[in-house]
Amino acid sequence: MLGNEPLRSTPSIADAWAQVRRNLRTQSGAKVFDQWLKPAVLVEGSDSETVRIGLPSPFMTNYVKSHFGDRLRLEFNQALPGIRSVVVETSTRSIQRAGANDEAPAIAAIEPAVAPRVLSADRPLAMPAARPADAGARFAFDPRLTFDRFVSDPSNQVAFNAARMLAAEGPVRFSPLYLHGATGQGKTHLAHAIGNAFQAAHPHASALYMSAERFMFEFVKAMRERDTYAFKARLRGVDLFIIDDLQFIAGKDATQEECFHTVNELMTMGKRLVICADRSPHMLDGVESKLVGRLSSGLIADIRPPEYALRRAILTAKLGDMPQIAVPDEVLELLAMRITSNIRELEGALNRLVAYAQLIGQDVTMDFALQTLGEVLKGPQKRITIDEIQKAVSSHFELKQLELISERRAQAIARPRQIAMYLAKRLTTRSLPEIGRKFGGRDHSTVIHAVRRIEDLRGKDREIDTAVRNLIRQLEG
Repeated sequence: MLGNEPLRSTPSIADAWAQVRRNLRTQSGAKVFDQWLKPAVLVEGSDSETVRIGLPSPFMTNYVKSHFGDRLRLEFNQALPGIRSVVVETSTRSIQRAGANDEAPAIAAIEPAVAPRVLSADRPLAMPAARPADAGARFAFDPRLTFDRFVSDPSNQVAFNAARMLAAEGPVRFSPLYLHGATGQGKTHLAHAIGNAFQAAHPHASALYMSAERFMFEFVKAMRERDTYAFKARLRGVDLFIIDDLQFIAGKDATQEECFHTVNELMTMGKRLVICADRSPHMLDGVESKLVGRLSSGLIADIRPPEYALRRAILTAKLGDMPQIAVPDEVLELLAMRITSNIRELEGALNRLVAYAQLIGQDVTMDFALQTLGEVLKGPQKRITIDEIQKAVSSHFELKQLELISERRAQAIARPRQIAMYLAKRLTTRSLPEIGRKFGGRDHSTVIHAVRRIEDLRGKDREIDTAVRNLIRQLEG
């Protein structure tokens, strides 16, 4: 009966925020939500009349305020009729962790809601000694990936020399060594080369290589089995620890906490530590600042995209490891000219070319290479136009293309316009005056300012750098 139904209680602000996030994700779609709204947090100071929503950068704040401000007010008013205003600001003083109620991959669902308790310095955590069987444990590094087989030039010289120095005999001169670069540039090769050289120079020492995904999996498994002490002892008992693809622990709070303590302990004990990731520590999205600080305290070495000379040298070295087969210089030059950004793809193309030739008993010629690798070789030939750039930027920032060439100077339009000009200068052969004309007849000095501004912001603002990376990948791909 109606008279016996319980009264519905008014939801709290936190409950209302969780419902608003779910509604916005459904209405906006997962891609838009993850890019602009997922980082938003409920900020301290929210009350029954005013809700304060915080975002990590002014750029994101302006965008969300202009594109989602009205929708946020409507959603909150439906959940809590007493709410009169929603303030969107730049802040990270969250009441609850952003995204706590969002859908997440299965592996993230088993992360504990509260990070493990950390004992104070005057009551250190007593770690069990490593089992005798663990002493001197030797990870099986890939024997093919050595320093002798790594082709070096100025684009990777610092990383190469630092890796050799870390693996050599003698005292540890720096730790951690943080290697970063795009996919397929040689980070994993250097990581295995360090392990092989270290084990050769220290026959009785222990070494361990682990991907970030494996680190997370084993940590979660140890928590499930209530055996985290053994997990900690195994990692902290080695003399060399290498962790690859660190960017994949972004957003995994408990895993980051354990990674921080592992890194901290190994550094305190003077052990060798190598970290590999696809970007510098300060550009890691969703990684705690204290872990970023620790990672930044050693030597940071970047690996830049290979120039033509290096790509050509890599192909020559790779060919020397293959069965006797003739590959004309003009074919090697074709591969080196067309496959420019990824060493792994470059080597894979040569492997495929040689394998196909052997399987069908045919000589490698220019025509055979073009026929066999047609779809691989035609990608970099794509000519990108300013119109394509404007369309991509407009779609990415949910603007009309006409707004990019308009006179409007609002931040939510001016910054995407500068990004579009920057991409036009980088990805096309158009002159500065031509680019200016394509953006509403602007002067070439405006284009110069836009290019310099975005170059500067890419080193400071994670959101802008990520947006530029994604747009370049989309336009070139």
